[in-house]
Amino acid sequence: MLDTIQSSGSSVNNRLIAKNTLMLYIRMVFTMAVSLYTSRIILNTLGVEDFGIFNVIGGIITMFAFINGGMVSATQRFITFELGKRNKEQLNKVFSTSLQIHALISLIIVILGETVGLLLLNEKLVIPDERMTAAFWVYQCSIVVCVVNIMSIPYNADIIAHEKMQAFAYISVLEVGLKLLIVYLLVVLSWDKLIVYAILLLIVQLIIQCVYALYCRKHFEETKYHHQIDKLLFKEMVGFAGWSFWGNLAGALYTQGLNMMLNIFFGPIVNAARGIAVQVQTAVQQFVTNFQMALNPQITKTFAASKLDEMHSLMFRSARFSFFLLFFITLPVLLETKFLLVIWLKIVPENTVLFTQLMIAISLIYTTANPCVIANQATGKVKNYQAVVGGILLMILPISYIVLKLGAPPYSVFIVHFCVESVAQVSRMYMLRKLINLSMLMYLKNIYLPIVLVVTISIILPIFVHSCLDESIWRLLIVGTTCAFSVGLSVYLLGLTKNERFFFRDKALLRLHLKK
Repeated sequence: MLDTIQSSGSSVNNRLIAKNTLMLYIRMVFTMAVSLYTSRIILNTLGVEDFGIFNVIGGIITMFAFINGGMVSATQRFITFELGKRNKEQLNKVFSTSLQIHALISLIIVILGETVGLLLLNEKLVIPDERMTAAFWVYQCSIVVCVVNIMSIPYNADIIAHEKMQAFAYISVLEVGLKLLIVYLLVVLSWDKLIVYAILLLIVQLIIQCVYALYCRKHFEETKYHHQIDKLLFKEMVGFAGWSFWGNLAGALYTQGLNMMLNIFFGPIVNAARGIAVQVQTAVQQFVTNFQMALNPQITKTFAASKLDEMHSLMFRSARFSFFLLFFITLPVLLETKFLLVIWLKIVPENTVLFTQLMIAISLIYTTANPCVIANQATGKVKNYQAVVGGILLMILPISYIVLKLGAPPYSVFIVHFCVESVAQVSRMYMLRKLINLSMLMYLKNIYLPIVLVVTISIILPIFVHSCLDESIWRLLIVGTTCAFSVGLSVYLLGLTKNERFFFRDKALLRLHLKK
């Protein structure tokens, strides 16, 4: 849809982008609705303490999974790049090689998990003695889930590269049903709820990932595994992943590292608050993730075809529209966070409101970074980029530790994260200058100038309305309506280019005409 604004000669498949975006939103509606419902039931069933224990234990394995983070990027990039070049033989080699590498990484993570991870669990984390047995079994289930997810990455990457987003939508229907079944079983079974929850999540994950693998084997011939090892390709992919690993190391440390740091300084109750905030952030972030997932393969493919102007245009629209979409959704959430959490959870752990607001603010900053990340991966020249950006992001953890040691409250780590992420985005733009012939001035002019204008103007009316009314369901509805009107109008007048305004106006008029 977006790039029909471009010239008719554009090679970007606009109809496919629109279709994929729609399918991903259908998927999101299913998963989000179930996630919001099940989170409330699970929190009430497990209790705040067990819910916090589950989140911090899962964080240990997620931290080790950063080892594979670089290979996620490498697999997605190499598969999409070869599709853009239409090289079927090389595509099969890439897929088979990625499976071999992921199997090796799985083995490394199991070894780390059963040694270093167990040491962290038994010696460092603050967990009540009577819950240590349950925590151990939750931990073992988390290791198996991690391995299953790692081995499924090449299959998921192939689906995304082929832009078959309807597969995600259809399989999500099955996933939704299984997660609803988990909630039912968790309530009716009389065994230890925390252990039961971990085992049921493992079973669901096994089923879903098997379905993805079977879908790929049926529809994409390159997913037939060949055991022969291509040493040159193996080395190239590992080299690409090695530098991406540095960036993912930063990601693992400032997410799960902060989670464990909060546990050590403040205990599992604060982890529960962060866990809920993460769920809210993930839910709203899905609106943007789905939109970007539909565009990301096109950014890589236009670079592979040496069409930099189209690539730049896709990057600008991806960043701007992603921010506007997330801001449209989250502004009423930011203003009514406390009221929404009370409606959703009934029991709201301390710090949850502020944690949620700060994590949404971080998400807004990061929406404009994703096109830079994908563009850098498309070039394949990730060494300097990852070294600089990853080095900056790694500073989140030591700075947060110093701040907490000085006696700062729990929310201070999110403020540190926000500030460092802002610095990292400046470095991303700087590093891309020569790689794709894109100046920082162009990025600032086409993305951040309209964003600043839209945010500054659109927040005035909603904040005024919010301050004039008492907390109630009516204020929520009025504030939500005011936000939609204010943000929508500001985006149309200040956030779109002249051609984009004409495009959306003509589309709206055409639809009105067809209805008549």
